[in-house]
Amino acid sequence: MDENDVKQAVAAVSGGRATVRIDGERVGVVVDATGLDAKARDAMEAAVRMAAGPGARVVVTAERSTRRLIAVASGKGGVGKSTLAANLAIALRHHGRRVGLVDADIYGPSQPRLMAAEGARPEAKDKVLMPVPTPYGVPMLSMGQLIEPGKAIAWRGPMAAGALGQLVEADWGAADTLVLDLPPGTGDVQLTMIQKYRPAGAVIVSTPQDLALIDATRAIDLFNKAGIPIIGLVENMAGYVCPHCGEVSDPFGSGGAEAAARELGVPFLGRVPLTIAIRTASDAGQPPAAEPDDAIFRPLAGAVAAWLETGGGGAR
Repeated sequence: MDENDVKQAVAAVSGGRATVRIDGERVGVVVDATGLDAKARDAMEAAVRMAAGPGARVVVTAERSTRRLIAVASGKGGVGKSTLAANLAIALRHHGRRVGLVDADIYGPSQPRLMAAEGARPEAKDKVLMPVPTPYGVPMLSMGQLIEPGKAIAWRGPMAAGALGQLVEADWGAADTLVLDLPPGTGDVQLTMIQKYRPAGAVIVSTPQDLALIDATRAIDLFNKAGIPIIGLVENMAGYVCPHCGEVSDPFGSGGAEAAARELGVPFLGRVPLTIAIRTASDAGQPPAAEPDDAIFRPLAGAVAAWLETGGGGAR
């Protein structure tokens, strides 16, 4: 093939991502793989090599992605943090973000069930994990995908922190946002994440009751001391509407998280009601945020997306 033939053949398989340079009999091709995941990168490189002919030197480059990490945290367990994280990730995707989900709750991973990804095991390439796809367009990684179902993870802090590193440092491809579902408390996993990976910001989840708010305040204090911005506070399990009579009750109190946000000087992102529909959908691996008429999680995600778009936090 002459020079024009080579350029046309490469252009046909690269979609305009490749630049061809020919010096005598030497053919060099530079492929821009920015935004492609590992599978698409490998496929394009193979196609370009074939099009350029034997002996061609093919170099694949990519711009460093500017990826922001959003930590979803609480000071205690049982406040619905994992459900909020899963739905936030899906809702952020509907706001135009390219999102990945990290189940950093090493000891109590529940995202495989919430995201309908139970039984799916991640593969590794060059010792780097490849996130597992989900039906909702949000790839994810979780310790729940790496251990036998029902087995306890009895690890000390350094081992748990090392496992978190493998999840965060996976091949997230074109993702510009990672949602981290953190374990409850303020221990080794949280400290490692804050010190090593520097989230752009944190979303704090609490129920309205005073006991939960005490622990949520501790979580906010941890992020404040580390210089991690608080994106806002979400009040979960905020009111129950009886499906039979329509009466509204507040088993966990009402407005406590909003009042705490005001007192602490952090934004209040909104409320998630205590409903049987959210519970049953979550257990079935059908996050409500995936429904086209979702009016609960998308407004919350909209506030987080706006915070990101206005330059909130940094990128890694």
